[in-house]
Amino acid sequence: MLNAPYLKGIDPFAATVRRLGEPDPVHAALRAAGPLVQVDAPAGGRAWIVTDHALAREVLLDARIRKDPAFAPPGWDRHTAGLEQTAAEQPSLTTLDGPAHAALRRAHAPLLNAQRIRAQSGRVHAIARTLLTELAADRAEVDLMADFTTRYPLTVLFDLLGIPLAHVDRAADACRQMLSNEPGAQGSAISALAEVAAFGLGDDSKGLAAELRDRMPAHTAQEELRYHLFALIFAGQLTTDAALGTLMAHALADHRHLPAADEGTIDALVRATLRQHPPAPFTLWRFTTTEFELAGTRLPARAPVLIDIQGINTDPARSPGPDLAFGAGPHVCVGAHLALLELRAAATVLRTDFPRARLAMPFARLRQATIGGLQGSRLTALPVALHG
Repeated sequence: MLNAPYLKGIDPFAATVRRLGEPDPVHAALRAAGPLVQVDAPAGGRAWIVTDHALAREVLLDARIRKDPAFAPPGWDRHTAGLEQTAAEQPSLTTLDGPAHAALRRAHAPLLNAQRIRAQSGRVHAIARTLLTELAADRAEVDLMADFTTRYPLTVLFDLLGIPLAHVDRAADACRQMLSNEPGAQGSAISALAEVAAFGLGDDSKGLAAELRDRMPAHTAQEELRYHLFALIFAGQLTTDAALGTLMAHALADHRHLPAADEGTIDALVRATLRQHPPAPFTLWRFTTTEFELAGTRLPARAPVLIDIQGINTDPARSPGPDLAFGAGPHVCVGAHLALLELRAAATVLRTDFPRARLAMPFARLRQATIGGLQGSRLTALPVALHG
């Protein structure tokens, strides 16, 4: 039996800043070390990272590996590790497993399935068009990371959930707080987003928030329902925000008038962006519930395990086929169809309504940064001249 290689001095969880087109050496180093590698975990001890596509899909289906933070190593600090509350403390799509997770997912999934989201295509395109047009009318040059990528997914989510759009500004401030390392910032942001979510739960509400409430068991507490809505808002904004920046940067990289948009071209651009720059470089933490063997290595019980989504997606030796940008298995992203629609709509409107749009700085000078932990990278700025 082998031990997974231990990469001393390699820190996949460090805060970084690098050029948008610059390869990430950490993911290449992890992949080169083997299909399963050990690193130092930010909350102490070792963590195991899966770098092989086939092994990743095996792990994502393995019932012995759970997402519930109750199985985290003893002594792990929740804040340092970036953990949610346990499933017993706060049931959610991202902490439950097994039948309880399946039941909660059944309440969510019909609201966000492909058919329901396709029906919203016109509205989502209109939101992208309105926001970009307002920015273009206001000034000659705009920073889309400051003025568009945060507000656009929030506006779409609020419109679908039935939350008044007057609360978008407060929610945008809370989403920015979630990326802060300041003590107490994330707790305050969660409270703010949960309070905003409650505006979609009124007796006369007609959006998806009210529909989710009606699909949940009758005994579901109001606080629990607010947390589910917070999770949808936060995850839907955070990941789409990051992807929008890289998508629009690549769409404008040639500085020339863009060709007319067609569905195939836009879809290929979106898929390539998500494959090369997945908004989440790793899965959330998973933990073994018992000791067992994985890829020739004996993992102890309560071992923390991650999937290296970015390293696997960008592996030049990987066979063609579906990537892991939205995960796989029972926890595959419930909002994937909505995220894809938002990205396609933004790229389509950019190409059709702003054919002269160009980057206002060289592509090579664009920077992406991460605050560390499991957070993905986000462009520090995206200055664009929408009218050329």
